[in-house]
Amino acid sequence: MNRTTTRSIFICFLLMAATGLSTFAQNSIGQNIQDYRPITTAVPILLIAPDARAAAMGDVGVATSPDANSTYWNPAKLGFIESDFEASLSYTPWLKKVVSDMYLAYLSGHKRLTPNSSIAVSLMYFDLGEIIFSQTGTDQQPFNPKEYAVNVSYGQKLSENLSLGVGARYIRSNLAGNTNVVNPSGNYESQPGNSAAVDLGIYYTRDLNIGSKNVNLALGGNISNMGAKISYSTAGRKDFLPTNLRLGTALTMELDPYNKITLAIDGNKLLVPYSAPDDASSNDQTNVFAGIFKSFNDAPGGASEEFKEITLSSGLEYWYDNTFAARAGYFYENELKGGRKYLTMGLGLRYQQFGVDAAYLIPSDQNNPLAQTLRFSLHFKFDGQ
Repeated sequence: MNRTTTRSIFICFLLMAATGLSTFAQNSIGQNIQDYRPITTAVPILLIAPDARAAAMGDVGVATSPDANSTYWNPAKLGFIESDFEASLSYTPWLKKVVSDMYLAYLSGHKRLTPNSSIAVSLMYFDLGEIIFSQTGTDQQPFNPKEYAVNVSYGQKLSENLSLGVGARYIRSNLAGNTNVVNPSGNYESQPGNSAAVDLGIYYTRDLNIGSKNVNLALGGNISNMGAKISYSTAGRKDFLPTNLRLGTALTMELDPYNKITLAIDGNKLLVPYSAPDDASSNDQTNVFAGIFKSFNDAPGGASEEFKEITLSSGLEYWYDNTFAARAGYFYENELKGGRKYLTMGLGLRYQQFGVDAAYLIPSDQNNPLAQTLRFSLHFKFDGQ
């Protein structure tokens, strides 16, 4: 399968997730989509871990220690930011095993407003590379699909142990541009999708004394991407954003003045109602808030299948003298809901105002397009801390 074909299949899959088409029977690695019952949404890139630290820990982040990328994982962590100003730039070559010009970039930064509050901004940009669409056997002009999201977040510490956070996000997804589409149900014009969404987060942290060890317990919760449905065509169909509930905990133990270790676990559930492939329009009239409540009791297999919709992330992080970090993690998704399973690992380094992180993904199955996924993050502090 050549790179153009692979990219075309990937974009078709994204378009199906956004438009509800169900004629695409095989995914890019030959598995039958009918064997799965995943929750499909528009703009799925909003769920991709953008930074190397979290990616190396199996995509955990809702309760880990605050950093420049907290605005993505949990805006409430901004209330506990200690540095005055910090920025991070992350880059991920996406599906590099099959294409060479698809990538995810993420730029984020925060500014401490008071000892108890901070504000953060971020930009997520996903470039799918160049593709030539064809219709009725005629090639059209080359097109470069792309998506981006701009976010502003604020976190406020309410007490010594508790903080709340809120974020606002503008989303633009341009997968096919303005193109006339002809199909059996009628002619329409594709168009870029636009939407806005909010995040709500909570973060709790407490220092404990267990024997002679200093231990920090952190709990976090975040509901992200709550916003208006998005439309990709003049046909009128609108699709859900990937509204997501993330709950997690992190336990950090100082082994001695130079060594510490963190164990973190996150659970995620999409707050989007299930739609069968042969009934893709069933959720057209369901509003966002009704869809959130519906998502807890609409699985075809009942309560047992609802639990299968939860993905689990677990990660381990070791720091030496707050300078060198080694990380590992594991991500699990039930076979019925997509079957993603992969190990992750990575390293980090901090020196004065500069830091760098790297992460590597190892899928559990062969010929997985996510194989060899690398992420890189650079960090900058401007206050000398």
